[in-house]
Amino acid sequence: MVSRVIPVDPFDLVIFGASGDLARRKILPGLFRRFQSGQMTGDSQIIGAARSDMDDAGFRELVRGAIDEFGPKQTKSDEVDEFLQHLSYVPIDAKGTGGWDLLKSKMRDGCVRAFYFSVAPALFGDLAERLHGYGIALDDSRIVVEKPFGKDLASARALNATLAQHFREDQIYRIDHYLGKETVQNLMAVRFGNMLFEPLWNAQYVDHIQITVAETVGVGGRGGYYDTSGAMRDMVQNHLMQLLCLIAMEPPAKFEPDAVRDEKLKVIRALDPVLPHHIVRGQYEAEGDHPDYRSAVENPRSRTESFIALKTHISNWRWAGTPFYLRTGKRMRARTSEIAVVFKETPHSIFGPDAGSHRNALVIRLQPDEGITMDVTIKEPGPGGMRLVDVPLDMTFADALGPDAEDVPDAYERLIMDVIRGNQTLFMRGDEVEAAWAWTDPIIQGWETRNDVPKPYPSGSAGPEDALALMHRDGRRWREVK
Repeated sequence: MVSRVIPVDPFDLVIFGASGDLARRKILPGLFRRFQSGQMTGDSQIIGAARSDMDDAGFRELVRGAIDEFGPKQTKSDEVDEFLQHLSYVPIDAKGTGGWDLLKSKMRDGCVRAFYFSVAPALFGDLAERLHGYGIALDDSRIVVEKPFGKDLASARALNATLAQHFREDQIYRIDHYLGKETVQNLMAVRFGNMLFEPLWNAQYVDHIQITVAETVGVGGRGGYYDTSGAMRDMVQNHLMQLLCLIAMEPPAKFEPDAVRDEKLKVIRALDPVLPHHIVRGQYEAEGDHPDYRSAVENPRSRTESFIALKTHISNWRWAGTPFYLRTGKRMRARTSEIAVVFKETPHSIFGPDAGSHRNALVIRLQPDEGITMDVTIKEPGPGGMRLVDVPLDMTFADALGPDAEDVPDAYERLIMDVIRGNQTLFMRGDEVEAAWAWTDPIIQGWETRNDVPKPYPSGSAGPEDALALMHRDGRRWREVK
């Protein structure tokens, strides 16, 4: 199987915050891969812009180092040299006048103009205002904004209003890299491209759905930010919410941006409030040289969660009565992100009580080892009666696609190319962000009012014991984190 590479139109891409960590780790190495593949045409240019005092040569050396560290393994020096010729740099003052005239002089007519805001949200308004004030942004220009999209409903509305003063909604690309993952898009293909699943995709046949995003790392150098955010704001409100929407939404009339996002919005608005006894929060403990959560964030009285598990329902005809279990946490046993659609048992077993309990499960793995498996029940090989066992039908991309799996674009690569194409399907709309906060805010306000204290859990575990009880009370079990 060979993937097709379709070049995009020539573009001028300005990366604000080009010397920052995200640009070095993801954006710039990703753009190099798109150049390597032939998707980024030779008459496109990338302009770095940041406070750092660098010239073009200094920026190119920074990017060379980023490609060496985070870029593709198979890289030829002449390819890197050629790519670097498309890069330039402008020292910029986001709140002042420095650098803006020089940036304007570098922009060309007849190209797609895109501006990546890889900076703190507090600077979004300043950048948007100056892009228009200096005549750099045109009527068809696009801006890419990173999360967090606010910290609650009020701040999200204020941020949307600020951007709306200078850009239309169809020019704003709110990026969530989870939506750029190959498996997430394959989820839509599996659901809506196969007659096999859609008739079963409802409360009549699905027992429950689990969404897990587990990380082995702690808060690291993000302690200051994370302690004001926590797992609920940092992960559930955006990443897990988007996965929930894709798994639960109705089939859109067409695979078009607003048609898809309309259906996602309906899911968020149909979410039930989460009851207090359906929420478990935790903080990881110390392990070896790794400090506990409170030490890592330098706040001995912190009540911010590094782990959260919750149960919710969607009040519509398709999903009435089907529970959705979400969990995410840091310093857990393994790094894994997956969605598991667990189907109900057969209404009657012909094999007797010794056959045990068996349920089919469709498991979509986002990381690592992206792929899809289907757990099916078969007879265990060998003599001695009808013994049943569950085995996976496995479509791990690395196995199914062979060497071509290595060429699957990273999420950031795909999403940036979608910006250049003007395709907003995999980006969040403003009303979608606000609806997610409208559901999230009462949950956070509830535990703050109750003065809830997160439960400690051992680093390298599956989270607090209370999270296991959340499922056990319903006669269910979390899938193993491995």
